[in-house]
Amino acid sequence: MFYSMKKFYMILAAAAALTVSAQTQKMGNIYVGNYEEPTEIYNGSFFDMAPTNFYLAHTGAQMIYTPDMLTELDGKQNVMIAGLYFKFNDQTFEEISRTCKIYVQQIDETEFAINQDGIKQFFTFDNLVGEETFEMDMLDFYGEDHEIGTTIEPVAYTPGKSLLVTMVFDALDDDNCTMGSDYAPFYTSGIRGKAMTYTDNHISFLDFAEGNDFPNATAMLGCGSNVELPVTNIQYTYEQSQGTGVNEMVNGKTVAGVSYFNMAGQEMPQANGLTIMVTTYTDGSTSAVKVVR
Repeated sequence: MFYSMKKFYMILAAAAALTVSAQTQKMGNIYVGNYEEPTEIYNGSFFDMAPTNFYLAHTGAQMIYTPDMLTELDGKQNVMIAGLYFKFNDQTFEEISRTCKIYVQQIDETEFAINQDGIKQFFTFDNLVGEETFEMDMLDFYGEDHEIGTTIEPVAYTPGKSLLVTMVFDALDDDNCTMGSDYAPFYTSGIRGKAMTYTDNHISFLDFAEGNDFPNATAMLGCGSNVELPVTNIQYTYEQSQGTGVNEMVNGKTVAGVSYFNMAGQEMPQANGLTIMVTTYTDGSTSAVKVVR
């Protein structure tokens, strides 16, 4: 679409007075497994419960969310992972306190590595994005489904990558644990082998990760190496452009086309850096906004 320089600079002057962005931030959720109405409850060994259990004082878990679980994010702009939530069924009357640290990073792998001795390996981890203290009187919701999780410092997501989530739970003292089978099992999605766990009554997963036995995940070390992925609510944000569709309605008008110009008045195929986005409507009128991408 051709614009004279005079017309462009008139548009530029109008756009300079605008503070409205052409980007709208949206929020969404990806449910891995049947999160909204979970039906599969796990009652097996405490070794194999992700992201935690309340039977032992110190737990750690690593979970891989592969690209095929995250296809809803494909095509979205500036996706940021913003929160992680999990569900369990409360089967204890205990009062539980746990500190939780959450690490999230992008990886290329979709499976845990196995060494030459056939032992599965934890990933090294970094990028602490969340820290929370949970204090729960489980009597208040005994027999009910309950959610545990938190918002996190936003983490950028690149389509085609896997998300590695590492969660470390530590009791405030070693005695703050449930008794026998009264611990609260987490609902699971039936996706096995994408999670691994660590359990101990005295040593945190963070200390284990700095020891000589790491990254080995064996039963002798209190680890579960073939764990079902828990049902998960991955909360995310993304940006959505306004007025980019030819047939889109904006302020009651039908959009005929959208053009992008740099600050020198040169037309560009798409917004890049500080850009003026000019929307032309079918009635011949135009509007302009500043876009920074």
